Amino acid sequence: MKIYYKLLIILFLFSFSASPKLEIKILNFDQFKSYLHKDDGQVYVINFWATWCKPCVEELPAFEKLNAEYRQNGVKVILVSLDEIELVETKLKSFISKKGLKSEVILLDDPDFNSWINQVNLKWTGAIPATLVYKGKNSSFHEGSLDYKQLLKMVKSKL
Repeated sequence: MKIYYKLLIILFLFSFSASPKLEIKILNFDQFKSYLHKDDGQVYVINFWATWCKPCVEELPAFEKLNAEYRQNGVKVILVSLDEIELVETKLKSFISKKGLKSEVILLDDPDFNSWINQVNLKWTGAIPATLVYKGKNSSFHEGSLDYKQLLKMVKSKL
């Protein structure tokens, strides 16, 4: 019986060490801005959101569906969290795990929004959610929530 419990404990501990560690890139805007100007033939879908933003959270399934259905077609979904850096370990990582997000998540750690929002799009007031879709120099921007149909329309105009 003791061997059984020891084996059970070893398997339990191994299951924790074998699970992949969730890594999130933490970038300031200067480090991030290259994501806004890639010209490699892919369609980039960049969504600015936060865990505390209800409309942002409600639209995440549309981005995840797009990622699952179109990543093989040259579409790259990047979810740019505007959460506070202090919440990465305690809130953001658990949120990503709980929601099962598969898209790339980047934490944009640059709280001086007024210094960079116009570099994303001149029409952006800074409200979230906000989404930039581009391929090369052909881009679309939407401030506010998107459903899957609206998001797909933006993407298909770039394919």
